[in-house]
Amino acid sequence: MASEQQSGRGGGRKRRLTPQEKYQVYLEVVSGGATQREVADRWGIDRSTVVHICKLAKRGALDTLAASRPGRPGKSAEQAALEDAQAEIARLRETLAEQAVELHLYRGKGRWD
Repeated sequence: MASEQQSGRGGGRKRRLTPQEKYQVYLEVVSGGATQREVADRWGIDRSTVVHICKLAKRGALDTLAASRPGRPGKSAEQAALEDAQAEIARLRETLAEQAVELHLYRGKGRWD
């Protein structure tokens, strides 16, 4: 467990947490059962690492929730933004084509150049 590993303090090896351990650290902090300092000491990591884990977890949760749409599988924020941008590009292409046709009809059947 955490007590078997050396702390990052005092010149010892830095403690590397697995993703599951990072999530457990986050849960311990948000549950309110312990302070960030207590969690850091229990896991043998620096308090700044606990703060960083909590920030990353919050950002990841918010990004996932923002990308989530009812009835559709979850997508990352980047995937959702890309799909929205591609849809906007398609809409703008159609609008441009319609305007080109209208301009052509308005000005007559002259040359395009």
